[in-house]
Amino acid sequence: MRVIYRLISTCLGIGYTPKGGGTVAAVVCCIAWYFSWRSGNGFFWPQLLVTLVILVIGAWAAGKMEPEWGEDSYRIVIDEVAGMCLTLCGIPDRLPYLLIGLVLFRFFDIAKPLYIRRMEQIGGGWGVMMDDMLAGLYANLLLQIVVLFNL
Repeated sequence: MRVIYRLISTCLGIGYTPKGGGTVAAVVCCIAWYFSWRSGNGFFWPQLLVTLVILVIGAWAAGKMEPEWGEDSYRIVIDEVAGMCLTLCGIPDRLPYLLIGLVLFRFFDIAKPLYIRRMEQIGGGWGVMMDDMLAGLYANLLLQIVVLFNL
């Protein structure tokens, strides 16, 4: 079972990237998201369902790996994938929106403003996941404004 927890937590090994594993995971997520939803034009409910499944599975796997790897280990990148998915929920499949979403999500994930850092205090696998989910929510809200005004 440990192998499954590791594979999920590291997103099939991306978490073992020596530098910038979170960014690599977010970029891979963007690429997969783009091709998965191509010409879907922002089907929100299926996208949200996929995001929630990743969130639950990620929290479960991250919680199992924390005792071995430590609290919010750099190896755990499933949280970046879930946050990036939330960032892109309901967004049209246009490359500029994808890139803006990536930049916004990474900004919020790294800087952790507006109560994002507090989410880490939840602890366990949910604490690992929830700060990235809040970062993804903020990025999505700003991206929705960009899409609305066609910026």
